[in-house]
Amino acid sequence: MAEKQSYFRTIRKISEAFGTTKDMDALLQLIVDSALETMKVKAVCLFLTDAEKETLTVVAQKGLSPQYPHAGYAHAEKFTPILMKEGFSYYRDATTDPRLENLDKKKAEGIGSILVVPAKVMGELIGVLTIYTSKIREFNREEIEFLRVVAEQGGLAIENARLVEKLRSNTRLFLNLAAAIAASLDIMTILHTLTEEVAKSLGIKAASIRLLNDEKTVLQLVASYGLSDKYLQKGPISAEKSIAQALNGKPVAIDYAYTDKGVQYKEEKKEEGIVSILCVPIKAKEDVIGVLRLYSSKKKIFSEDEIELVTALALQGGLAIQNASLYLMVQDDLRDMKESSWAYKCWF
Repeated sequence: MAEKQSYFRTIRKISEAFGTTKDMDALLQLIVDSALETMKVKAVCLFLTDAEKETLTVVAQKGLSPQYPHAGYAHAEKFTPILMKEGFSYYRDATTDPRLENLDKKKAEGIGSILVVPAKVMGELIGVLTIYTSKIREFNREEIEFLRVVAEQGGLAIENARLVEKLRSNTRLFLNLAAAIAASLDIMTILHTLTEEVAKSLGIKAASIRLLNDEKTVLQLVASYGLSDKYLQKGPISAEKSIAQALNGKPVAIDYAYTDKGVQYKEEKKEEGIVSILCVPIKAKEDVIGVLRLYSSKKKIFSEDEIELVTALALQGGLAIQNASLYLMVQDDLRDMKESSWAYKCWF
């Protein structure tokens, strides 16, 4: 009974902090400290996984020496199916278990057993909570369930931090683009800013903007970020053969550029390191005048939120092009008016 009450107090303490603290780092550390204290173990680590970047990052830990080497993402990925199916991974003797890496380092660190539970949000694995004991130790079902609840709270904290940062990043992106549009009528500067900002914001390899020529047969490059000169000079981009669906007004996502029938220059893309592509239309009023393309160096499934964000940015790019065109038209009209006025005065 005392053990259950301890579990309850720990979960309540974390829940109360979750609703009041604005410091996500402090909350994540509280989760780790609470798990260590309640379970009476040697150490606890909370990891954040990123499948797209293939990284495994420690976001909070306590009890391990700074030089202790954690296994990388590739190692953790091997056990993800078991972790998701069983709800935990247990290694009775961490110094001899062949499934683990760095056995000698674990022995030097004084680690006995290891227990890993998933940190999930809406069924998706976003991290893991790992506890380390100093002696060989068995874990009962209640202990494992307690750790799974704690890990879920860590997952929610991580996801909330991600959402806040995503909102801030998107806001900065729109503000930067709006500032560029307001500060300059140089359409090339604006479009180059757009490609750079969207690529950096989404953490992808590159972006480009291509506009239809007068005959609407070729997509001509007007701005790019992250692409080599060799790739950019590969040849003309056909409006009919290169992800042509986007010119019908709808975003198109390509998982594998090497094999998709609607992609031109497959070998060149492979050499450039382009795997996935998102192509969204750029419109002036209701007419599609070009495309904004995003290039990922790894397979990327673009989310609905990302597609909506890029579509909105492409709309801003279209508005900037319209504004620049109107400005040039007004300049031409003023020039014509001045010339006409001069001619009129010459009559007298």
